[in-house]
Amino acid sequence: MVEIGGTVGDIEGEPYLEAARQFHHEMGDERVMFVHLTLLPWLAASHELKTKPTQMSVKELEKRGIHPDMILARSDYDIPKDLLNKIAMFCDIDERAVVPAPTISSIYECPLNFAKAKVSEIIFRKFNLPNKKPNLRQWQNLVKKIKSANGRQVVIAKVGKYTAHGDAYISVDEALKSAGFANNVSIKIIAIDSEKLEAHDKKEWSLLKKANGILVPGGFGQRGIEGKIMAAKYARESKVPYFGLCLGMQIMTIEYARYILKTKEVNSEEFDAAVKNPVIHIMAEQKDKIKNSDYGATMRLGAYPCQLKQGTLARKAYGQGSISERHRHRYEFNNNYRTVLEDGGLIVSGSSPNNKLVEIVEVKAHPWMLGVQFHPEFKSRPLKPHPLFRDFIRAAIKRGKK
Repeated sequence: MVEIGGTVGDIEGEPYLEAARQFHHEMGDERVMFVHLTLLPWLAASHELKTKPTQMSVKELEKRGIHPDMILARSDYDIPKDLLNKIAMFCDIDERAVVPAPTISSIYECPLNFAKAKVSEIIFRKFNLPNKKPNLRQWQNLVKKIKSANGRQVVIAKVGKYTAHGDAYISVDEALKSAGFANNVSIKIIAIDSEKLEAHDKKEWSLLKKANGILVPGGFGQRGIEGKIMAAKYARESKVPYFGLCLGMQIMTIEYARYILKTKEVNSEEFDAAVKNPVIHIMAEQKDKIKNSDYGATMRLGAYPCQLKQGTLARKAYGQGSISERHRHRYEFNNNYRTVLEDGGLIVSGSSPNNKLVEIVEVKAHPWMLGVQFHPEFKSRPLKPHPLFRDFIRAAIKRGKK
């Protein structure tokens, strides 16, 4: 399955459309199916949906050697049957293959709506396969959970510096929502600007303190870092559930080290190369590259194994001792500070199989404060939320009951 985004005619999409045409040519019509998603604009003055843009879009596709086998008609309004038939007529497509895709309350209702339109039958017919009724019981249960959770809400403060960009943390947002579904609650995400926390903005701090849980996502660069550290400090001192992802884990480590070492001369080498106590430092094999401003291939990328310690929040969440998670970072926990921080109550609950790389840290004297060097949001799914997100929301629910 390949999605080609954008509008037909955009110059950026031309190479991809040509690749799709060639793929169809090589594989044959019986092995390739084209589905075209198109918008039906609503004209308020005349109170009608217009199909002309869809017709023109299909003609543009045909100029490129592509003819849709199915059309999904997007609209904020109900689409009359005669309009769907009109699209079928002027786009030369089977009437059964023009499928309405109306705006709905939750994106997770889409599979159910498409099932009503018998999309699976269209696909089976295209590929000359025997028809099978899809089992959508899990999706049906998920939608029921979403609708039944409206009365129970958990507030999560997402502290970052890209909060002005609505989709900057979209994978994190969806992982939080999925974890909410699993716990039968709806999630309200409050975007907190870490730079405003640094500036002691009263409104931003008031929003943070209303949250049942605090999450600090990944990121790069020095801007807004102290605000994130302040948020971690507040979470630790106020016993608010805290979840740190990648940079969020490093922030948690810096804050805790300042608390244990009783000095503010603690930081990451990313933000202060000459800091007295670099509890987060550049990966050893990358030091020379960074000195020479060679930033190519300087990140730890991809999936790596991790061993979990018995009796920890992480081990309880996963329910197993060995895991594999996806990484994207170039700075690491500095093992020179591992003993003093562990003696001070920081738990290294996850590490690489050779025990040289710290992957997960927790605060012992806290109900739920955990940071991971990897990105668990990448593996979270609507029907199978990531266990750490699930347990973070569970802890936030308990906080909300107090």
